[in-house]
Amino acid sequence: MSSAANHFKPLALELCALSKTFKLGGGMLHKSQTLTAVNNVSLRVPRGQVMGLVGESGCGKSTLAKILLGLTPPSEGDVLINGKAIVNANQKALARHIQPIFQDPYSSLNPRQRIAQIVGLPLRIHGIGTQKEQAAKVDEMLELVGLPKRAAQQYPGQMSGGQRQRVAIARALIMRPDLVICDEPTSALDVSVQAQILNLLLDLKDEFGLTYLFISHDLAVVEHLADRLAVMYLGKIVEEGTREQIFTAPRHPYTQALLASALTPEPGLGVPDIGLGAGQPDPTRPPSGCAFHPRCPIAQPQCSEQSPKLTDLIQSAAQGTTQPNHPRVACHFA
Repeated sequence: MSSAANHFKPLALELCALSKTFKLGGGMLHKSQTLTAVNNVSLRVPRGQVMGLVGESGCGKSTLAKILLGLTPPSEGDVLINGKAIVNANQKALARHIQPIFQDPYSSLNPRQRIAQIVGLPLRIHGIGTQKEQAAKVDEMLELVGLPKRAAQQYPGQMSGGQRQRVAIARALIMRPDLVICDEPTSALDVSVQAQILNLLLDLKDEFGLTYLFISHDLAVVEHLADRLAVMYLGKIVEEGTREQIFTAPRHPYTQALLASALTPEPGLGVPDIGLGAGQPDPTRPPSGCAFHPRCPIAQPQCSEQSPKLTDLIQSAAQGTTQPNHPRVACHFA
């Protein structure tokens, strides 16, 4: 499929100027503080694609996931699934369209229930099929995720971490959702198991026509899985583009630093110096202008005064032609 055709695929997910703020503290002696966890985020995910969402801990990735799952309401903005707004939607109806796969497969599974009960729970809650039909669907789903039929009678504690994550995937997909939120789904697993789970997710995406929002801090995992990437910093998207655009020609200094921070297997190189200096700013007192400017190696006076907008880079530097899948960057000097 051409990049132009891909650009105009129907959207599974659209975030429209989404923001989420929290009030912290407050009392007789102290004023409350405002923390903006998600700051005016707009994102479009075509149906059948994988959108990777990366950034440091505390940048707002998990808060964004909670908004999409209906676990916390946004302060501003809209979320559209297949063109329909889901803000204030019925939680039960929302679960038919969006399902999560969490980081720790053990804590997300009830240790007192058998695997058949865990995987079949969504069918029972939504009243789909008879008891016999539900059992058949559970067996089918376990087979699809690579677990034997006998696993249905086991408990989570009798399984390995990789097997438990397969159970979590089976439970998430048994309702055939439109969108799956994968929140660090392999970070709690052994490296040897991670590749198996990632390949399983890709196979199931193709088989069911799923759309993934894949949240991770592991760039190697995202590079293997994602079609497009969005990079978050302090609640904002600072760069978004195809996997090739981000990994071969990153435009934002923060994206460049993230890629430079990846450890290599070559002995003797040590920990890379990414040149960011101080740690991430206090989100309750964000810097003026561009939030990244205190750590940016190319910052200019303009950066501390004016916040850059997430801008389409629509011109090809070589030919001056418009690119259908052009990247978006929030930087004055991208």
